[in-house]
Amino acid sequence: MALHGKRKRISHILTNSQIPNSQSTLPCTPQNGTFSQEDGRSGRFVEGSILRITMQNFLTYDHSEVFPGPHLNMIVGANGTGKSSIVCAICLGLAGKTAILGRGDKVSLYVKRGCSKGSVEIELYRAGGNLVINREIHVENNQSIWMMNGKHSSQKAVEEAVRELQIQVGNLCQFLPQEKVGEFAKMSKIELLEATEKSVGPPEMYNFHCELKSYRTKERDLENLCKEKANFLEKAKQRNERNKVDVERYHMKRRHLDRIQMLDKKKPWVEYETARKELEEVKKQREEMKKTAKSLKEAQAPLLRKIQSIDNKLQPIENQMKEKTIKIREASQKCKQKQDHLDRKYKEQALSLKQTEEADRQKRIGNTKRLIQDLQRDLDNMGSQEDVTPKIEAVNTELRRIQEEKARLDGERQDLRRDKDEANGELRRLQSRQRNLEDMMNRKEEKLRSRFPDTHSAVLWLRNHRDLFEGNVYEPMMLVINVRDSLHAKYIESHIPVNDLRAFVFQKQQDMEKFMTEVRDKQRLRVNSVIAPAESCANRPPSRPIDSLKRFGFFSYLRELFDAPEEVMSYLCHQYKINDVPVGTEKTKSMIETVIKESQLRMIYTADEKYTVKKSAYSNKTISSNSALRPSQFLTIAIDAEERQHLEEQLGAAQQQVQKIDARMKAAEEQQVKLERRDNELRTEKKHLSELKGKKRQLEQRISTKQDSLRQMEQGGINLQEAEEEAKTKISHVNDQKVAIVEEILNSMKVCVKPHLFLPFTISHKLCYSFIYVFIQAFTELDQRKTSLLGTCKNLMRRASDICNMNPGETVVPEILRTVRTTCTLLFSFELPDTLDEIDAMLSEERARAECFTGLSETVVEEYNKREKEIKNMEKELEEKTNALNTYRQNISEAKERWLNPLKSLVEQINEKFSNFFRSMHCAGEVDLHSENEEEYDKYGIRIRVKFRSSTQLHELTPHHQSGGERSVSTMLYLMSLQELNRCPFRVVDEINQGMDPVNERRVFDIVVKTACSGNTSQYFFITPKLLQNLTYADEMTVLCVHNGPYMLPPNKWNDKAFIRRVKRRTDQ
Repeated sequence: MALHGKRKRISHILTNSQIPNSQSTLPCTPQNGTFSQEDGRSGRFVEGSILRITMQNFLTYDHSEVFPGPHLNMIVGANGTGKSSIVCAICLGLAGKTAILGRGDKVSLYVKRGCSKGSVEIELYRAGGNLVINREIHVENNQSIWMMNGKHSSQKAVEEAVRELQIQVGNLCQFLPQEKVGEFAKMSKIELLEATEKSVGPPEMYNFHCELKSYRTKERDLENLCKEKANFLEKAKQRNERNKVDVERYHMKRRHLDRIQMLDKKKPWVEYETARKELEEVKKQREEMKKTAKSLKEAQAPLLRKIQSIDNKLQPIENQMKEKTIKIREASQKCKQKQDHLDRKYKEQALSLKQTEEADRQKRIGNTKRLIQDLQRDLDNMGSQEDVTPKIEAVNTELRRIQEEKARLDGERQDLRRDKDEANGELRRLQSRQRNLEDMMNRKEEKLRSRFPDTHSAVLWLRNHRDLFEGNVYEPMMLVINVRDSLHAKYIESHIPVNDLRAFVFQKQQDMEKFMTEVRDKQRLRVNSVIAPAESCANRPPSRPIDSLKRFGFFSYLRELFDAPEEVMSYLCHQYKINDVPVGTEKTKSMIETVIKESQLRMIYTADEKYTVKKSAYSNKTISSNSALRPSQFLTIAIDAEERQHLEEQLGAAQQQVQKIDARMKAAEEQQVKLERRDNELRTEKKHLSELKGKKRQLEQRISTKQDSLRQMEQGGINLQEAEEEAKTKISHVNDQKVAIVEEILNSMKVCVKPHLFLPFTISHKLCYSFIYVFIQAFTELDQRKTSLLGTCKNLMRRASDICNMNPGETVVPEILRTVRTTCTLLFSFELPDTLDEIDAMLSEERARAECFTGLSETVVEEYNKREKEIKNMEKELEEKTNALNTYRQNISEAKERWLNPLKSLVEQINEKFSNFFRSMHCAGEVDLHSENEEEYDKYGIRIRVKFRSSTQLHELTPHHQSGGERSVSTMLYLMSLQELNRCPFRVVDEINQGMDPVNERRVFDIVVKTACSGNTSQYFFITPKLLQNLTYADEMTVLCVHNGPYMLPPNKWNDKAFIRRVKRRTDQ
């Protein structure tokens, strides 16, 4: 090695198969450096196995070629010769990351020092033709040039080709470099399961697992979303349920207002209908008069024709008529006067009509009186009651006050509910924070249980029997000590021995004796206990203030780095002087000699080291020793005591706030119930008063109306006796006059028209004309009355049209008013009356009822309807999300069945082989599929439990519980359990036998040889710097000896045959 700087180091790899007696080695290097498909040895390689590794200017090698065998390849060589360089070449040559190797983060660091580039070429066996991958690494730009089968390629294409051959250099179950051997035991159960799935499981197993985890994540999100939507939906329903009463009351008020509106519209139509009926009656009478006049004209027609005939005959005697004209005119005039007089007298003969009219009037008067008596009797039966209007007003005032109070209470309750939601949210946040702190405490307790199970059992016993002790009793210090900064935990653990960290602290001696008698003597538990000093030392001041030491880089004493109960702190200050041990930084370490010389401190902590200073009793010299600080194991979990106390105070305050809000809400609800009860009572009372008032008012109104009608009928009475006497006198007188007139007319006619027969026709003609004239006058009166009524009807129609918002020119009664009886009966359970009196009474009643509904807002109804729509939309969304959730659960069930059953079968096979391996070593081990919750697929993991001594139980493989050799044995046997199941083409394990005791190493080696050399396994690389003597080897093994040094021959000068002859010659001697 003296010529290391002057001569290049040249390495050579001998690929041989060692026979059991190790007498000779046989070369098996191909002449051309590559294997052909016809090579006999290639037939034993599995798809993806390594046939050749060529390194050029790579790490320790200038140039070297390695030809591994198809089964177990044991690479042996002294430390530093380049064994692990072959592992690095395999990793980097197959597109692995530098992080896998744990050496350098840049690929250029793997080029031999002094060279500008290096290369790795790996030939992989492939049935369709071997795959040769070449990677040329350039130092200058840290870049690589890739080639596959002599053609330029990309790293992505190489990775894809390697993946197709099931090679996973990033999987510790397949590729375990030297720097990562310790990482295997540190793998979590979850990581180990994923690595195993990728390594030996079917290709779809890991995909199914990832699919399950994705489904479970989405299912959890959907569950939370469905839960949130269901909660929000329930709150919306509750909110609508609370507003439902107000909405119903609002609709009830609207119904009353609609009734009022309908009645207001119906009233003018009723008035119009009354006028219309009267008009129809007048029209009917007019038509009858018109028919009578027409009949009279028809009856007069023959007379007119005869008169016309006589007129024709009058012409010859015209002259004779002239003489008599004056007399006839005088007679006619006199006759006409007498006739008019007779007509007036004839009218007086209407006595009979007046008698009939008087009889009808008397009958109506009698009916009206009887009706008034009945109504008066009903009114009297109601009793003499005082006016209820003031009471109704008082009830209305009280109802308005109650509505305002209810509105105020609703607002207050909403505010309280908001406050409660906020308080509950704050309470949940604090409880979550408390659970986090408890989880941290549970993790500390779990560490205690895994490391010191007896101490943990004693803790559980103490918690259940704390009342047996008089003074304070504290759980092990590692549970009650709370380091303020987890970075400082290493100082505390380095200063306080583990035996004291797991010790119970007692305030009184008798309590400690009672405790130890129970747990140590009776329960046979190995525990430690200490007693705190009688006089507290917790607040003992340091020998010098920390400010005086800051110039040396010290920032605190140990006591200020953590919190603990007073008795515990007192014990530590008394026993370990934590109040006088300073903690420094890198600055302290850089000037440590000055610190030791000037500070006169007995114990010092720097950033990463502990210094102990002593003074020799003989030479009086200062002697110092230092040791590296171990990483903290128990006190890394830091819980702020002040924060915890503040959190407990906040939790208490939050709980009290919630209780206060609950009490206020309960009081508000009770008050709301009282108001509702009072509201119902007042409404019942108001309804009763309104009914009394309405009934009494209706009776009084009807009595008043009937009395007015009675007075009118009584005032329009006729004295029939007087009318009868007068009529008799007049009729007698009229009859006498009629007789005289008739006689006079007859005489005149005899004198004037005796020779002419046509004169009677003339008189009859005039009499008919007089009767027609009477009828025409009556007809005219009726026509005028019809015109007046028609104008009234038009005015009423116009008013009704305006009220009903009808278009101009519409005269048809609105359909709603024609069908209002049916519609109102169906919708509102009431009928519109048909008389004006009943309409007025119902209007008064409906207005009184509508006034009872106060304090109502249309906004509440709008919000209610809007929330109803939101509820329907949310119900639809919730149904969709629930269906999606069920779909995900169905997919999970199907994927779980595809994944879990093959996985259980796979783990059972691994467990069987793993257990057999351990059983052959007279130890115990098992592998199982572990999961705390079967539905949490991201929490599934493989748990390895081992036992190396018969007196102990199975313990889980962890970085802390087992020794380094035990971890190496467990790791190696687990990897060998995967060997026969492995679907990967090769496995690499680098120097895993370091730290094993000889017995275990021999046993493990035998298992490796037996398993890796069986006919159905893949290629295996076992790298080791040493081997025990008299190991058992197999013919299928390939031993690769790595030599390196300044006097190594170049590969082209190495003579295999000469080397074998020398070995045999030395053996024979």
